[in-house]
Amino acid sequence: MRWLQWAQCFMSKFRAFMKNNFLALLVIAGLLCLAGSVRAEKADRSKPMNIEADALRYDDLKQISVFTGRVVLSKGTIQIRGERLEVRQDPEGYQLGVATGAPDKPAFFRQKREALDEFIEGEGETITYDGRADTITFARHAQLRRLRGSVVADEITGGNIVYENLTDLFTVDGVAKNGPSGALGSGRVRVMLTPKPEPGGAAPAPASLKPSSTLGGTPK
Repeated sequence: MRWLQWAQCFMSKFRAFMKNNFLALLVIAGLLCLAGSVRAEKADRSKPMNIEADALRYDDLKQISVFTGRVVLSKGTIQIRGERLEVRQDPEGYQLGVATGAPDKPAFFRQKREALDEFIEGEGETITYDGRADTITFARHAQLRRLRGSVVADEITGGNIVYENLTDLFTVDGVAKNGPSGALGSGRVRVMLTPKPEPGGAAPAPASLKPSSTLGGTPK
């Protein structure tokens, strides 16, 4: 009898949890699907880094190169653009690049997905490429998009986005960790996910996720 009462209590609490957290579970499931589908070109890590700019200042003692003016960095299928780029190299040869955008134009990142006609691209006031950890960090007013051909399939907006190239995972914060509080306005993470089109069919029009005044059908 006690076991039956415990089971009824557990199911009641479980139903309440599912009702109140259904929207959150949908968002988490969508993010997991997107993260699992993001497969960047693994060969990019071993490719040489090429940089073009209007000017260069090099400090041999500190092993720091500072490029300014219409900077373009390419490394395999990776491309980073900005107004200023600082590149450091550690004793083991790993490179750390920090690109900064202009006041009216954020820094830009783009990389091809493995064996697909898809690209990952994003923007931020600063973009950091860490060659040792193989991560890309978009800081302040950050955006990350997945494109099928030239069409935006998925889009994430936040204050700070970290993409881990080796593990195909990313994390998103509403407010940038290295920026002022409220740097993104509302400090919210926003996600737009588009279903993968069926073979021979067209994908439905994307619908963006927006904040709601209700949770699980119950007003806050």
